[in-house]
Amino acid sequence: MVKRPNTRKIVAKSYLYLILFLMYLPILVLIVFSFTKSVELGVWTGFSLQLYKDLFANDSLMKAIGNTVLIAFVSAVVSTLLGTMGAVGTFYARRRYKKAVETATQLPVVNAEIVMALSLAVLFKSLNLSYTFWTLLIGHVVLTVAFVYLNVKPKLVQMDASIYEAALDLGATPWYALFKVVLPEILPGIFSGFLLSITLSLDDFVITQYLKEPSFETISTYIQKIVVKHPIPPEVRALSTILFLVVLGAVIAITVYNNKKATKVATMRRK
Repeated sequence: MVKRPNTRKIVAKSYLYLILFLMYLPILVLIVFSFTKSVELGVWTGFSLQLYKDLFANDSLMKAIGNTVLIAFVSAVVSTLLGTMGAVGTFYARRRYKKAVETATQLPVVNAEIVMALSLAVLFKSLNLSYTFWTLLIGHVVLTVAFVYLNVKPKLVQMDASIYEAALDLGATPWYALFKVVLPEILPGIFSGFLLSITLSLDDFVITQYLKEPSFETISTYIQKIVVKHPIPPEVRALSTILFLVVLGAVIAITVYNNKKATKVATMRRK
């Protein structure tokens, strides 16, 4: 008997692939034109790695890249620590406190970024604080910590809550049980939150523009400052390609890790 293809599934998959194609087409075009040295956008003058050479030769842009990576990494580490501790503490807290914290955590996610930036700027000015690296760090942590919480929370829900209590019954201290039992179970969520924090920080412009000191430039503020008087430097195409490939590689790595772990857990349960 010949099995007929499911028309609904074919249409659904075709629609999904079409949307993905339209989403990633501009990025693919950007990647292609990062391998030509043409200054004009959309003009192909032959294959060349000149833009990548110009990228590493541009001192001001390289400094902006260094600042961006620094603030992204530091804020991601702080946000991951705070978000993980908040998620674990809320998970084991009483129900009324849990609802209050979860409601407060949703606000930075749904709130407009400009509102957070302006409120923090007004707060620092009212406290007579100058804009420094630390004010910028606080702004990025406020932006990203909620996303870490939301990545860690599902892993805590999926975890068997009795294993923590079993570790305590077997003589483990609360701290030992936390680090040896709970954290390994929620590690994929922590790693996902860390990567998301870095991505959000790398991409941020509004909070950075309001809370940075004048001499501190990131990629977004540097490009915004340049395009006011000049066109976008062509080497930025090479930079965008590198950033996209790094993020793509990280996403693929964590997906493969999660799939392997899920397969391993499923195999162990079958046995």
